[in-house]
Amino acid sequence: MEEEAPSLSTTSPLLLHERCRHHLRLKTTLCAELSGAVGDLGTYIPIILALTLVSHLDLSTTLIFTALYNFTTGLLFGIPMPVQPMKSIAAVAISESPHLSLPQIAAAGLSTAGVLLLLGATGLMSFLYRFLPFPVVRGVQLSQGLSFAFTAVKYIRFNQDLAASKSTSPRPWLGLDGLLLALSSLLFIVLATGAGDNDHTHNPSTENTINRRRSPRLNQRLKVLSQIPAALVVFLFGLILCFFRDISILGDLKFGPSKITLLKITWEDWKIGFVRGAIPQIPLSILNSVIAVCKLSGDLFPDREASARTVSISVGVMNFVGCWFGAMPVCHGAGGLAGQYRFGGRSGASVVFLGIGKLVLALLFGNSFVSVLNQFPIGILGVLLLFAGIELAMASKDMNSKEESFVMLVCAAVSLTGSSSALGFGCGILLFLLLKLRELEFSRVGFLKSKSEESSKDDEATSLIP
Repeated sequence: MEEEAPSLSTTSPLLLHERCRHHLRLKTTLCAELSGAVGDLGTYIPIILALTLVSHLDLSTTLIFTALYNFTTGLLFGIPMPVQPMKSIAAVAISESPHLSLPQIAAAGLSTAGVLLLLGATGLMSFLYRFLPFPVVRGVQLSQGLSFAFTAVKYIRFNQDLAASKSTSPRPWLGLDGLLLALSSLLFIVLATGAGDNDHTHNPSTENTINRRRSPRLNQRLKVLSQIPAALVVFLFGLILCFFRDISILGDLKFGPSKITLLKITWEDWKIGFVRGAIPQIPLSILNSVIAVCKLSGDLFPDREASARTVSISVGVMNFVGCWFGAMPVCHGAGGLAGQYRFGGRSGASVVFLGIGKLVLALLFGNSFVSVLNQFPIGILGVLLLFAGIELAMASKDMNSKEESFVMLVCAAVSLTGSSSALGFGCGILLFLLLKLRELEFSRVGFLKSKSEESSKDDEATSLIP
């Protein structure tokens, strides 16, 4: 049984130190935590690479600030809470013409952060989290998970023009970023981790029952396979392949971080950033970066469920610190949490390890490291993203009735078809209310009918009295 973490309200240095130790204490093996640390890179790398190529994002600054965010979230939440790019802002910046400039991207991130900070500080986010219908939240999770999975399959099957944010020609079977390489990585992860059900820490009786059904030899083999840090092995293999794909990138690497500078954001940048970037991002951040991630944290870590208020404030503070210096706007995300959990992350130490890696790369190579990322096999990133998406979508398997499943699936279908979580969320809420109204009307009619029957019986009884 997990020991309770010290109270968040304590300010004693000793108790604060104990709380940090509790949140960073490994809940599984070191290799598993390291493997979980890279479970979200299937989303992170393509987006920051595209923004670097298109919008001249400062990679060094982004790595430094996201590393600091990783340290903070690991200590604050005690779970592998991810730090992801704000996807809607990134999509607008990359795919729409004219492209958003770096000050406009920062303005969009700051505007979104301001809204989330206000909702968190006033308690409105906690109110939303408490009263939103459960099947609607599951619908948002399902749509996000399937969206990640669809994108992952495109990464695996087709060559990608990340600067234009589109798929191009079918991926060849052979080569250092071929289809065979991606499928081999996928098969390796499946053989090592199975369906992701190797962890039974929350239900030891289930683990004992399953183990008794298996032969000792099979249990031993599965135990050995589960110790392999599959995602970490695949990621490091992809990193090595970068240099085989283009050995000249060794000459492009330069030691030392780039200089961090303060952005100048004009009134026009604020206007464009808010209208084009923040307006589509705000509902996505509320639903996926706060509501869905808090619900998923409760599913995966019942003893460490993240508070909607804390997560919302966390997103706001992170961006108010980093966006002024040109760091990529970030949020927390259910997909990233699912991916890091899927590959072994169980504690805050997992994201702290990731932060250490980012900080080392930023301080050693700065912006020159983009030449290495530009050669990373996209097919391998697609494999990592696929498992993260499926893990998130599988969280929606716990619907208890056909009515709940109906609401969840409609919400997910509209979200995927309209490419808008906000639209799917609105339709899900409307459908949920209509179903409740239908039940309310049915109960009301039954009540009136029973009253009418009682009245007629009373009239008959009265007529029989002499």
